[in-house]
Amino acid sequence: MAAVSETAPMGKPLPRIGVGAANGHHGELLQGVFEDRNGQLHRGLVTLPLAKLVSKATFTCAATRDLTVRPVDKAKAGLAARKTLQHLDVAEGGLLNIESNIPIGHGYGSSTADVVAAIRAVAAAHTVQLQSSRVSQLAVSAERASDAIAFNGHAVLFAQREGTVLEDFGGALPPLLLVGFKSTGARPIDTLHLPPARYDKIEIQQFHVLRALIAYAVRYQDPNCLGRAATASARLSQRHLPKQHLERVIEIAEGAGACGVQVAHSGSLLGILFDHAGKNLRQRAESVAASVQRCGFCDIEFHQINDDGAKW
Repeated sequence: MAAVSETAPMGKPLPRIGVGAANGHHGELLQGVFEDRNGQLHRGLVTLPLAKLVSKATFTCAATRDLTVRPVDKAKAGLAARKTLQHLDVAEGGLLNIESNIPIGHGYGSSTADVVAAIRAVAAAHTVQLQSSRVSQLAVSAERASDAIAFNGHAVLFAQREGTVLEDFGGALPPLLLVGFKSTGARPIDTLHLPPARYDKIEIQQFHVLRALIAYAVRYQDPNCLGRAATASARLSQRHLPKQHLERVIEIAEGAGACGVQVAHSGSLLGILFDHAGKNLRQRAESVAASVQRCGFCDIEFHQINDDGAKW
């Protein structure tokens, strides 16, 4: 992230400006309750980041304590900017401008992306580069629940209401192609007004196994193992925020030789995951897209994840 501070022709210093950005995501690969190293239980998740969805923040420092946010409805980003200024012990305000192509309210992580971008922009304007862990903690303090996008694609099991990493999986997700979609007529969901899911002992035991599958999938870059974990997590989520025709979507995925199905556990998104190195990838992806459209799903998109620019 860059900070700019120059001198005007007449010797008057120009405002210090910082720029920050953050990606959105397509919901989660896994979400549930997990043990820390001391055996204590925490709510946690593994995010599925999307490089094409980006929130960009620009922060211009000012000599007053006033903080102006544009657009005016980006209140969480504004609060994150204030908390970052407090963390940096800076007694001045500024202008925070947010530009984003991330849809709001369906599980794409729009608010968290705005918040993380704002934190990075404020820090950059003051020539500070915050660690991802600190950015995440500030994000949670600004919006009560966050996700792991501050880690820039590095796969972690993240405690979304505490801002801490429960497990670092040691790398990025394997290369994937995602066919994403949502139900026709799906309304935006205010995640903070959703009651936290209550899991029973059997579900908690299952989360322990799925966490291990994700760790294996990242370590050995195994997309099929990742897909199995995501599908199981999607099924577990049905008791708490059910997705329309989930079992039919799983059947479609299996019929096309996909790795699995993932969902936004607190949103309306569903996705079918393919191994990016698989054969006839375009044909199979377009086939499942047509099938889910016939089932009544809409807003079908294709996203390449950690593909290193490879074509499909």
